[in-house]
Order: sequence, then C-alpha cells, then structure tokens
Amino acid sequence: MKKFKIKPLATSLQATLQKKIDKKTKPLGALGKLEELALQIGMIQQTLSPALTNPYILVFAGDHGIAEEGVSAYPQEVTWQMVMNFIQGGAAINVFCRQHNITLNVVDAGVKYTFPENLEGLIYNKIAMGTANFLKGPAMTIEQTQRCLSTAADIVNAIHAKGCNVIGFGEMGIANTTSASALMSLFCDIPVAQCVGRGTGLDDAAFQHKIDVITRALKQYNKHDTPITMLATFGGFEIAQIAGAMLQAAENSMVILVDGFITTAAYLVAQAIDPAVKDYCIFCHQSQERGHGLMLQAIDVQPLLELNMRLGEGTGAAVAYPLLQSAVAFLNDMASFESASVSEKSEPADTRLKADSTSIL
Repeated sequence: MKKFKIKPLATSLQATLQKKIDKKTKPLGALGKLEELALQIGMIQQTLSPALTNPYILVFAGDHGIAEEGVSAYPQEVTWQMVMNFIQGGAAINVFCRQHNITLNVVDAGVKYTFPENLEGLIYNKIAMGTANFLKGPAMTIEQTQRCLSTAADIVNAIHAKGCNVIGFGEMGIANTTSASALMSLFCDIPVAQCVGRGTGLDDAAFQHKIDVITRALKQYNKHDTPITMLATFGGFEIAQIAGAMLQAAENSMVILVDGFITTAAYLVAQAIDPAVKDYCIFCHQSQERGHGLMLQAIDVQPLLELNMRLGEGTGAAVAYPLLQSAVAFLNDMASFESASVSEKSEPADTRLKADSTSIL
C-alpha cells in the first residue's frame, strides 16, 4: 500500500498572517469566514500572499453491488448515463465549472459499463465493474482498495504537475449514499438510523428498507480494526479513490474542496489514515442529505454554505469556490491601515493610561 506523507502545517507563519489580515482597513473580524479562509489558505501554501492556480474538480464514478438490494430510487444504469452527461457537458457540475473556470475531469473508478475509448474529459481508472454486495460479503478486496488509493494518488500528482494547487472532489454512483451511511456509522459511532437519508428520493417504505439493509450488514461485519478494512467492507471504488486523492492532494500541499455527504464519508477514511489531512480541507457546504450535518459535527467543522443542496457531483465545491477567490483577493489586494493612511481603532482612554508609564498620574 502507498504510504502517504502529509506534512503538519508549520505554525510559525500564523501570527504574521493573522496580523496581515487584522491590519486591513476594516474592523477586526468584519469579513468573518472569509478571514478564516484567507488564514487557512495562506497556512496551506505557507505564504503571506497565497494564489489559487488552475483549479480542478474530479468527479469519481463507481457502481455498488448493494444496489441489487433495492436501496435506490434509480436503476444502476443511471451511473454510466450520468457519466456520459458529464462528458457531454450537460450536468449541473459542468455548468458551475464553466462559470468559474474550473477544469472538470470524470474518473471511471468502477462503473458497470464499458465506455468508448478516448473520451475527452474521462480518466480511465476502472478497478472492476462495480463493487460486490456488502450484505453478502466485503464490497472490495483489500488489494482493490489499496489500488484505489494508489492510482487516485497518481491522478492527483499528474494534475498537480499541471500547476493545479486547488482541487475539489465529487462523485456519481447509484446506491453510494448507502455505502457512505454505513461508513459514517462506523467511523463516527452514530446509530444507522441517524446516518441514513432518502438519497435520490426514497419513499417511507424504501427509506426504512435502506436502514434495515445497512443495519443487517453492520451486524454481520462489525469488527474491523483498520480504516482500510472498514473501507474495503463497506466502501465503493469512487469513495476509496476520493480518499486516496485527498491524501495525495494534502501531501502536495494543495487546497482541498470537500463537497457533500459522499465526499465527506471519503474524508472520514482519509482522516482515519492520516489526521493531518484535515488542515488542508475546506468543507464547502452542508448537504440536505440527512446524515451530513451530524457527520460534520462529528469531525468538528463548519461548512461554508447551507443551500439545501443534495445533488453531489461536486456541485457544492464548485459553488463555494468563488468564496476562496474572494478570501485570497482581499488578503492580497485590500489596503492596510498604514498603506491607506487610515487611522486604526482607538484604544479606550483608561487602557492607554494604564499602558503609559509616563502618564501624569
């Protein structure tokens, strides 16, 4: 298995970077989360003047054997059909990436379909024609899981070599909310019923069936002592590859845009493998998918947006990206009190007197 080497962020720059933010022509903290973003991006890049270059979003696609248990409102062929929609430029993620000049690539991580050769925008990284049904056995072998991590790392390295320093991740895969819910329950130690949502729009009976399927599966396979084993048992090829991609992006000191429920489940795996990945991640939005809010609470992060979105595809990451641009722009281009010859906030009179040892008192 590939060994990831993520550097913990050096803290020596933090005070200077915070001072630069505080000295801009505004009251302290007046730009709210944009200030937090500016600080985080500067720390990731270890510079007082960060820049976002050649942004990418990778949408990883894979099919899930658990779909045969009837846990999704859509048939499995929708996975490959949506991949073709991405390639043809017709999906929401295509629209938002074009709007914000983000390069979009789709990764065939394990779709149950043979795509034509040489499709522009498609990265061929198929591990198998979908995972196995995790109600009947592990979804993936350990070897397949390790291949997911290492090959996804290679994809990120190739993109990084093109000058990309900010990368987001999305997904496509019928029944992947079932896989993500199982992983959430395991990694966050939260009861299944609180992890499961309606996915693509399940009715009440199908929703309860989905809970029952995951509960039965977890009872059969509930003793896994490593993140890799847990991922292999309940994950998907696209989820595993996103986890590997996140780890490699952090190793490359790239800014990572985490999308919604599925990609945050992949993050749970990545964090369990190396907790240092967290410092490189920006959590873009809170999905309307039921378990996502609890998942974000469990890892103690605040998302940038809450727009009642639950589409996946990386759409939350694409919509949030302009906020990163604004954070970098104010840090680099906004005047300081000194450069603009603007007086800073006055200290209270009693504070000034206490600080002045030569006062008349």
